[in-house]
Amino acid sequence: MENKEVARILRETAQLLEIDGAIIGRYRSYEKVAELLYSLHERIEDICKDPKKLRELPGVGENMAEHICEILQTGDYKLRQKLLKKYPASLLELLRLQSLGPKKVLFLWETFQVSTIEGVEKLAREGKLRELPGFGEKSEQNILKATESAKRSTGRFKLNAAEDEADKFAAYIKNTELSKSAAAVESVTPAGSLRRGRETIGDIDLLVTMRPGRDKQKDVDAVAEHILKYPGIDQTLAHGENKVSVLLGSGFQVDVRMLAKENFGAALLYFTGSKSHNVALRGRALDMGWTLNEYALTTLKGGKVVAGKSEEEIYAKLGLDYIEPELREMTGEIEAAENHKMPKLVRLQDIRGDLQMHTTASDGRNSIEEMGEAAKALGYEYIALTDHSKAVTVANGMDEKRTLAQIKKIRAAQERVPGIRLLAGIEVDILKNGSLDLSNEVLAQLDVVVASVHSYMQLDREAMTDRILGAIENPYTQIIAHPTGRLVLRRDAFDYDMEKILDAAKKNGVAVECNAYPDRLDLKDVHLRMAKQRGMKIVISTDAHNTTHFRFMKYGVITARRGWLEKKDVINTLPLDQFLAALRPKPTAAVSKAAKTKSA
Repeated sequence: MENKEVARILRETAQLLEIDGAIIGRYRSYEKVAELLYSLHERIEDICKDPKKLRELPGVGENMAEHICEILQTGDYKLRQKLLKKYPASLLELLRLQSLGPKKVLFLWETFQVSTIEGVEKLAREGKLRELPGFGEKSEQNILKATESAKRSTGRFKLNAAEDEADKFAAYIKNTELSKSAAAVESVTPAGSLRRGRETIGDIDLLVTMRPGRDKQKDVDAVAEHILKYPGIDQTLAHGENKVSVLLGSGFQVDVRMLAKENFGAALLYFTGSKSHNVALRGRALDMGWTLNEYALTTLKGGKVVAGKSEEEIYAKLGLDYIEPELREMTGEIEAAENHKMPKLVRLQDIRGDLQMHTTASDGRNSIEEMGEAAKALGYEYIALTDHSKAVTVANGMDEKRTLAQIKKIRAAQERVPGIRLLAGIEVDILKNGSLDLSNEVLAQLDVVVASVHSYMQLDREAMTDRILGAIENPYTQIIAHPTGRLVLRRDAFDYDMEKILDAAKKNGVAVECNAYPDRLDLKDVHLRMAKQRGMKIVISTDAHNTTHFRFMKYGVITARRGWLEKKDVINTLPLDQFLAALRPKPTAAVSKAAKTKSA
């Protein structure tokens, strides 16, 4: 079994226990180990071969080790099976709805025997929830919004999940140890929305180029037969002359096309999309007396090939600068390419530091030193250690006393982790009234102050706008993290006036975050472009909760590229001294008494 399969069973067990009313410590233990397994690079099956090594994993004691071994041996877990006899599995889907927690899910099941999203939506539309204890008319409306969002996301997957699945499938196709046909494969390239870096992915498109100088059709047939033996296939949807479509047990549909090398550029352009971008290119080709399809750019008369081996060649023939895949959404890229005004997009290698992460001081899995060493191994010049403040009790948030102690620990750790600057930071909560969760006297002693919302997410538009404006106006706020609070495929963004927030942040010198964690990608591409147009300061951070999460930085960079961001727009591409100078300066000792004393 893959790590994520074991993690899914443990997470579902935790969710069912929470619905069943188990104490928080019991179900959280399953959640923590599930999170650990999702982040492990080593296969849990291999670790289980050494019981001592298994029990050395954080949160895995003797009992949890037995649970994991049971899942690996049987493919399931008895406690989960027992709970699923008591509650329908569809209740787990209800927990995805933003307005429903475990207690309300259980209440709806016991009161109405409703266990599906459709059933809850029906109750809300019929006005049957507003009079119930703990609900109300506003709650009913929020549930309707949540069910609509859930329906829109059906059949969609997060970017990182799609990339992981595509990587595994591509590696299988190219693995010569599994099939001799792999020797005929020159390359396997993702296309479609995955290549464009969209935050959610439907189908996975893979283009397989065959090596020249061989029996092409024989090779294509052999590769197709190899693909159809992929162990994750649940159903074969199509098997044509040069295409195979399958549905995986994970829910993904994968479309694989085998093609000749000379058609690669045209095919990659065509199958990358977007549809509207392709339509514009085909129209431009027709205006120039050519036709463009997935095989080549050719003349209308005679069908002579004009270009097709590479995307760059095709764009050049069409009188356009090359357009990066992330920008192919018909949001002005054709005009920019025609007028030689394409942005030079930010790259992963441009990032010099990570500005949000968590250690064992709050809800992280690694120490200050471990996070520092891992970041240094990536070539970073600096990181900010930003554990939670006290309002986030579920994450073991720090009060003033613990925050001051953490600052000292970070300063001491700096001596043990040379070669990278460890900045003492905080992810301080923005309270309901817009004030920050720690006193300004404590915030003044930190190198980086990141502020964010973790509670009261259903405030109306005016209240939420005022709340975040209040945080921006606090003179110690330097970065607003995951500004809209959305969780991809799980929770909609807060309702507030984005333009007013961005204008205030620009005016006060506050940077906004592009959170690279695949569940967030917040700010999203559209909002990042709004920030760029205002000339705002932007940071890209991972929100890492263990060292393996540093790899998520690439998803933040992809999202930033979709927002047309360049290196100059992202302040953590700057060297340390310039980065610190770019942050909002902290007040001096001469600040007003009100600014000094305002706190939670």
